[in-house]
Amino acid sequence: MTAEEQLEHLVGDASEVHSREELLEKLKLGRPLRIKYGADPSAPDLHLGHSVPMMRLRRFQELGHRVIFIIGDFTGRIGDPSGRSKTRPMLSQEQIERNAATFAEQADKILDIEACEIRYNSEWLEPLGSDGIVKLASRYTVARMLERDDFATRMANETPISIVEILYPLVQGYDSVAVKADVEVGGTDQLFNLLVGRDIMRAYDMQPQVAATWTLLVGTDGTEKMSKSLGNYVGIAEPPEEMFGKLMSIPDEALPQYYALLTDAGFDGAARIDRQMQSGELHPMEAKKRLARSIVERYHDAESARRAQREFEQVFSRGELPSEMPELQVRKDDLEDGRVWVVTLVTGCGGASSNSEARRLIRQGAVRLNNARVEDETANLEVSDGDVLQVGKRTFAKIRLE
Repeated sequence: MTAEEQLEHLVGDASEVHSREELLEKLKLGRPLRIKYGADPSAPDLHLGHSVPMMRLRRFQELGHRVIFIIGDFTGRIGDPSGRSKTRPMLSQEQIERNAATFAEQADKILDIEACEIRYNSEWLEPLGSDGIVKLASRYTVARMLERDDFATRMANETPISIVEILYPLVQGYDSVAVKADVEVGGTDQLFNLLVGRDIMRAYDMQPQVAATWTLLVGTDGTEKMSKSLGNYVGIAEPPEEMFGKLMSIPDEALPQYYALLTDAGFDGAARIDRQMQSGELHPMEAKKRLARSIVERYHDAESARRAQREFEQVFSRGELPSEMPELQVRKDDLEDGRVWVVTLVTGCGGASSNSEARRLIRQGAVRLNNARVEDETANLEVSDGDVLQVGKRTFAKIRLE
């Protein structure tokens, strides 16, 4: 490819690039560029929202450029204020290490992880010390920092902003200095941080990085951005059936964005699919199945995608039970007159991560035993070997008495 063709291939579908002219000049140098991407391990799972910029990173890799994958074990303790209406709770070092443990393995589903330079930003941020942090802070002004939309909104609403949150964009910008980034990519919510990185690099007498951002993927609820904390996410390491089922639950109006950002269709192809749905030529259900097959095949394989579709159609279209279900072991010694607390069953099968969440699901009518809805969170249910427990639309378990 010529430099101009590379530019279109790499950032043609980006929301913003600061600036295309600078990136073109860098591409004309004819050397591998250093492409920075950072992820704070605030949760243990990478999801399809993360995959949007990471799929673009793969394009850089395929053209011979070097991806610098930064795991923010230092910045993760602070918490990125991007898109937040209040201060994030600070994570412990143990939480950070636990969440970061599987990041590289998950990223390998999208990137050629062996070709990546994987770095932890504690490597250069911890040695800065108080003297280095003070010098870094002196390179930026409070007025510039408060131009950030998140901060301006919180100021107007008289919502507190901690000093450590103001430091976050500075230390993320220093990451770019440390790894000598030519380009940094991220979601549109990261634009301010990426632009601060350009300013920080100039302050350290370095050529500023190009900042490229892509549209944020909406979650399965169709309203908020995809987020683990909001529960509207599809994890890239989830089982095929879980992934397929979640993708089938997205609202019809979200389909064009999913096609544009997550498949090879691009924005032109997504617009064509939208027109076909609007005209009645393509039913939204079929469009969702195509999308779900494509994504499951990307992160698993073609056979897994076909099997996940068959399972979905069996359970949701024909109302049948899944062909395979995990077993929920219940000890006979733990039963009282053959009964067990419903909350124990729901948490035991993985339908809820806590008793309080299980109670909420039961009150909402999301729990069934042998297809009979259970709405009393205090109920002690009589169970037999082979009974089927269902939590929500996708969690099934067959009870086995020991």
